[in-house]
Amino acid sequence: MPLLALEKVEVHYGGIRAVKGIDLVVEQGELVCLIGANGAGKTTTLRAITGLAHAGGRIIYDGKDIAGAKPHEIARKGIALVPEGRGVFPQLTIEENLAMGAYTRSDREAIAADVDRVFTLFPRLKERRRQTAGTMSGGEQQMLAIGRALMSRPRLLLLDEPSMGLAPLMVERIFEVIRLIAAEGVTMLLVEQNARLALEASRRAYVLESGLVTLSGEAPALLHDPQVRQAYLGE
Repeated sequence: MPLLALEKVEVHYGGIRAVKGIDLVVEQGELVCLIGANGAGKTTTLRAITGLAHAGGRIIYDGKDIAGAKPHEIARKGIALVPEGRGVFPQLTIEENLAMGAYTRSDREAIAADVDRVFTLFPRLKERRRQTAGTMSGGEQQMLAIGRALMSRPRLLLLDEPSMGLAPLMVERIFEVIRLIAAEGVTMLLVEQNARLALEASRRAYVLESGLVTLSGEAPALLHDPQVRQAYLGE
């Protein structure tokens, strides 16, 4: 049984059909990416999974249909979202932001261990642990957003455009950490504008165009697909 399966999922914004009945599967322990142009429906798909957008169809997570569940109910089931634009709490310190990621937990020793794990992944956050998030660079905020999501010990981690607006060296570091997290067995669904990086990091991939899945398969195969290379890799 896959950890996540979307079956004929649709999302409407008023009279606009943003997602048009897509099917998508993420197996336990997989890193799967969803690529496509701006406006293709990638972020909307993540919003549907997390309950932030009302969706038709079925969203099967861990064997149960969660379509229609409230966002906080979905979060408690082990789904964490790193949103587009990072969404950190700007007035709180790094430590306080990480604590917010663990707000559903009460296992203090394990929480402290997970803070140390985040600081191992992102040493820069440890150096600035008492700095307010709003004074950090975009790359540092992205590190914090990923770290905060990990603090909930998610079974499914959703990443929305983690490289957006970042310098090349910071993008490289972010994807290095994404690979490390995947190697630890965390199941991930990655939405990413940088198709090459996403495909190189992932096991499988889906291509979304105008709210429809037009291609899917093993990520290495799609990386060499002429249609994908022309449309998304600039070749």
